[in-house]
Amino acid sequence: MSSVAANSLDPASAVLLEIRGVAKRFGAREVLRNISLNIAEGEFLALLGESGSGKTTLLRLVAGFEEPTAGEIWMSGERLDLLPPYRRRVNTVFQNYALFPHLSVRENVAYGLRVKKTAATEIDGRVDEALRMVKIEEFAAWRPSKLSGGQQQRVALARALVNRPRLLLLDEPLSALDANLRKQMQSELKALQREIGITFLFVTHDQEEAMALSDRIALLRDGALEQVASAREIYAHPATAYTARFIGQTNLLRGEILDGMARCGAIAWPSDDPGGAAIFSLRPEAIRLASDAVARPGTARFRAALEQQFFSGASELLEVNCSGQLLRVRVSARGPLSGEHEFVFSTADAIRVQE
Repeated sequence: MSSVAANSLDPASAVLLEIRGVAKRFGAREVLRNISLNIAEGEFLALLGESGSGKTTLLRLVAGFEEPTAGEIWMSGERLDLLPPYRRRVNTVFQNYALFPHLSVRENVAYGLRVKKTAATEIDGRVDEALRMVKIEEFAAWRPSKLSGGQQQRVALARALVNRPRLLLLDEPLSALDANLRKQMQSELKALQREIGITFLFVTHDQEEAMALSDRIALLRDGALEQVASAREIYAHPATAYTARFIGQTNLLRGEILDGMARCGAIAWPSDDPGGAAIFSLRPEAIRLASDAVARPGTARFRAALEQQFFSGASELLEVNCSGQLLRVRVSARGPLSGEHEFVFSTADAIRVQE
């Protein structure tokens, strides 16, 4: 596997968290390998990956619940991994929210401050401020069991925010919600992060969620960084075949470049890339029916037979067969199609990727 980590930040952004060459083993099992990642002040960064990729382990290392086997973690010039969890200006919102069922919302939010023996006169003001931030003041006297899933999540956020962390860690906090509420909370979570300006490190296995919420995505694969980039960049210019498949749908065209032509089965187009074996990522929406397209230079055409058609509202997904090569094509909704059709795509949309 070729690991690609385009770990670049806006030069104007101040770095808050630096993860330097971090590795983690549990016995003989290597869970994380040489992770180096910078996170900016005020950034919303998503750690994305399938189950077992190491994303939650990395979150636990930053929180202090685990110790790295190798490497260092720094926050604003201070070595973070040498500090106990309670001395790190980091708070975690867990998947199950971990609210105390016998305490009211206000008491849940105040709990951490009381444990730290914060002055009683200060606790009330900070709890009020946290409840206002997440817009649940009216539920302050309620018990968690009386709240909806979305309201419980806001309590968990308020309990974390009341400690005034510089970094908030979120471990799949939306996964327990139903689909409609999850979409609503995605919007609210992003708006809240922008409003309060705290850096979010957000763990998810849901690629759509990562793209919708984050400033950048760090994609993990088998304990290593596969690619780090903005949501738009990682979608439009995946560095590897794995990234292209994991972030959205794609067609992987395998072939070779010879004498200035890329040839992938029955599909061919001029290419300036170096010769040899090649893999290209071509998104379904980049392919159009030739009858719908305006003739332009820099395009490739091919004929394919329709095998299946899936209606999804404003668009339809076609599965087509081009001389034995199966491709997916996304077109605007148009009613049933059948037989053979000619398709076209811009050659600039065929992105060469590593294996």
